[in-house]
Amino acid sequence: QVQLVQSGGGLVQAGGSLRLSCAASGRTFNRDVMGWFRQAPGEERDFVAVISGSSGTTYYADSVKGRFTISRDNAKNTVYLRMNSLKPEDTAVYYCAAGKVAGIFFSRPARYDYWGQGTQVTVSS
Repeated sequence: QVQLVQSGGGLVQAGGSLRLSCAASGRTFNRDVMGWFRQAPGEERDFVAVISGSSGTTYYADSVKGRFTISRDNAKNTVYLRMNSLKPEDTAVYYCAAGKVAGIFFSRPARYDYWGQGTQVTVSS
């Protein structure tokens, strides 16, 4: 059974940092695209960052570029999201996702096959 299990998150003051982890199990995800999305109350699930399986190429939403870093450890089947200089507008439930997603579709949640359980990130002002 394929599972993505998230850890990390919590409450932090503006300007602080957090790291999210997402450990995959059930099969190897070395060739899968792995991404992070977030969803604020009453909002759609938005793309945050993605990392490819083969080359490790990364892409970021403009709103987090320069502050967030996505990385992966294929030996551990795990993807990370390091979040620095956090802002109140980063407050949301964050989800990791995995799938064999074509490059032009990486920002679309519907293209991903597997999802983590979600973790709350709250940034206070």
